[in-house]
Parts: sequence; structure tokens; C-alpha cells
Amino acid sequence: MKVILLCDVKGSGKKDDIINVSDGYARNFLFPRKWAAEATPGAVKEIERKRAAEAKLEAERRAEAQKTADSMKGKVVELKVKCGDKGRLYGSITTQEIADALKAQHGVEVDKRKIDCEKVSQVGEYTITVTVYTGIKSVMKLNVVPAAK
Repeated sequence: MKVILLCDVKGSGKKDDIINVSDGYARNFLFPRKWAAEATPGAVKEIERKRAAEAKLEAERRAEAQKTADSMKGKVVELKVKCGDKGRLYGSITTQEIADALKAQHGVEVDKRKIDCEKVSQVGEYTITVTVYTGIKSVMKLNVVPAAK
């Protein structure tokens, strides 16, 4: 019997999967718990329509993220920080500070957990990687300069 899973069922499949199960398993286990519904032609069509809408939405999100990543590529984020005579920073720069500077200088809002950079404890130029979306990354420069005393 073909059924559509209404929720994730361990060992059988994930929500909205269309699977073949034995009649007894469907009638005595899945249907009473409301974990599955019979796969009628109308229900199958509805699931396919829902999947197509989700795929279209995902493609739109991906295109928007790619556009944002392309606009960020090659840009420089400049941070002015207090430092000692030889260029050593008092503390280090956090990803939150980089995210705030990115928003202030370029108008791009990025979550601090999506920024990947090496430890910044010296004045100079560094390379940072910003993950805009799953699989879409943008490489930028971080320029750390001493603040005027």
C-alpha cells in the first residue's frame, strides 16, 4: 500500500515522503497514530505541488544570496583599534566587531557566526570569509589600523 508520511517515522522515512508499506503496518500502526495518510492521486499531486513551490523558493533565496556575495567580493572592511607601539592590539578583534563594521561601512548585515577569520591580534591586513548562504561564500579583506591617540 502506498502512503504519504505526515511526520518523520524512524526507519521508514521523512515527512511528505511517499513510501510502500504493508497493508497491516499502515492500518494497524501508521494510520491510528496519524503518522501517515493513504496516497490518493489528489494527495500525491498536492505533495508534488508543495515540493515544487519549496524548490522555487529555495532557488530565489540562493539567487539573492549569490547577488549579495558578489556585491561583497573584494571589498575592504576597515577597523580602527587601540594598539601598542609595535602594532599589537589590546585584546583581539571579534567576529561581532567585524559584522558591525561590515554593516556600517557597506550596509550588509551578516550574522557573526557566519564570519570566518584567523585570530587578529596585530595591526595589518587579513583575509576573512563570509558565508552568505549554504555553499555560497564571499572572501573579503579586513584592514586593521591603529586608532589616533
